[in-house]
Amino acid sequence: MRYIAIVFILSGLLTGCVTPPPANMDNACSIFRQYPKWWWATRKAEADWRVPVATQMAIMHQESRFNAEARPARQRLLGFIPWSRPSDSYGYTQAKRATWHRYQQARSKSGATRDDFADSVDFIGWYAKRAWQRAHIAPNDTYHLYLAYHEGIGGYLRHSYQQKPWLKRVASKVNHRAERYQRQLNMCYRDLPRKPWYYFG
Repeated sequence: MRYIAIVFILSGLLTGCVTPPPANMDNACSIFRQYPKWWWATRKAEADWRVPVATQMAIMHQESRFNAEARPARQRLLGFIPWSRPSDSYGYTQAKRATWHRYQQARSKSGATRDDFADSVDFIGWYAKRAWQRAHIAPNDTYHLYLAYHEGIGGYLRHSYQQKPWLKRVASKVNHRAERYQRQLNMCYRDLPRKPWYYFG
């Protein structure tokens, strides 16, 4: 019984460490006022990879709704029995385990995790650079970048998205959200929290 109680306590502590999704996911200014470290992390990723903050956030919103522990919904056996998940996608970016491992190796960041926000936006930037190198997708081309993000760069080059009208609609939605986030950031940029000199995250 004592062992079980300890397990529950530790589980609760670990759960408490997870950052909950922002209160207002539709407003970039509100998000960054609530989580200043997210603002600093996206700005760093923008400086490193040239992917606009608004694009990073729009992709993340679509993939996980800013849920650090997001996973694909379980499939249903016989229509009602919870079964396996369709993929091992996880975290803010819904990156698959194999893709994340390639990112860790490329960035020499073995400790990077899919439920860490700063690691996740760095991953988006890294992926965008690969999309530019292989498919010549500009880092600020949210629409095509999302298609490559969803289909994989190889799938994008094969134009697999042309057979998926629903995906093109989603990519348009992501692009519109990035544009909306950018308009919001244009209005509040000067008022967002500045990173302290002693913060190295």
